[in-house]
Amino acid sequence: MIDIIGKRNWFFLISGLLVLISIISLATVGLKPGIEFSSGSMLTVKFVEPVDYSDFKQEVANLGYGTAIIQRTGAGDYLIRTKELSTEEKEQIEAGLEAKFGALSEAQFSSVSPQVATETINNAIIAVAVAAVGILLYVTWAFRRMPKPFRYGTCAVIALLHDAIVALGIFSILGAFLDWETNLMFITGILAIIGYSVNNTVVIFDRIRENLMKGISTDFEIVVNSSLVETLSRSMNTSLTTIITVLAILLFVGSTIQNFAVVLLIGIIAGTFDSICVAPGLLVVWDKNEWGKLIPWRKAARAKA
Repeated sequence: MIDIIGKRNWFFLISGLLVLISIISLATVGLKPGIEFSSGSMLTVKFVEPVDYSDFKQEVANLGYGTAIIQRTGAGDYLIRTKELSTEEKEQIEAGLEAKFGALSEAQFSSVSPQVATETINNAIIAVAVAAVGILLYVTWAFRRMPKPFRYGTCAVIALLHDAIVALGIFSILGAFLDWETNLMFITGILAIIGYSVNNTVVIFDRIRENLMKGISTDFEIVVNSSLVETLSRSMNTSLTTIITVLAILLFVGSTIQNFAVVLLIGIIAGTFDSICVAPGLLVVWDKNEWGKLIPWRKAARAKA
């Protein structure tokens, strides 16, 4: 039988490194807020004739918006992200671009005030916090007939926080190189990750509960490892099929849900790893009271003693 739980410290090390890299990236690079999270306007224009990116960016600067963020979509449209624009200012930009590059059409225009942006950020934070607390309470209740059910809920929440942090960190790295911004689709992706992570974890925890009730062993570590092996193919197959679906969305649907698809892809991979290698291992560590062994210098000090 594959000994997954026996290698739990190696998996904890990998998980810790991923979280550390993610935190460093978030602290140094950060996330670029989209228009939903910072005040401003976003104008998308489409030209009849092809327009060179550098020429377009220079013309926008000539019109007085040198600090505007310019992005080109896969369809050839141009997104202009700038300060909050009035109707007159928007029309002036469109008129200037049309005079330079020919006929254009307005594909999309949205504007967000500072008050709305602040409210959106607060609502997003509240949504994630409520989801985490709700999952903790639900999992604890679902395993209420088990000894110390709170441990199951806590380990499930630790796993989902791991996924969310890793997804945020990797997205911040990608955003730094590809100039991606966070938007409401990004938040939707984070919430979807939380739900997916918990689903995978609860399936494994449920098998642990079944095997404990069957009494397959008096050693909790053996029970957990057996449960992992029994559900391993199911977890991997579910994740693989979901990844294929998300890749199809990312490749063929377009940039409108790019953030959602990318974050979900990262989260599925991270969630599969931690639901198999981290969350069950934490249950064993808690059961055996091995928290001190997770810290190398404490382990060394005990050995000397």
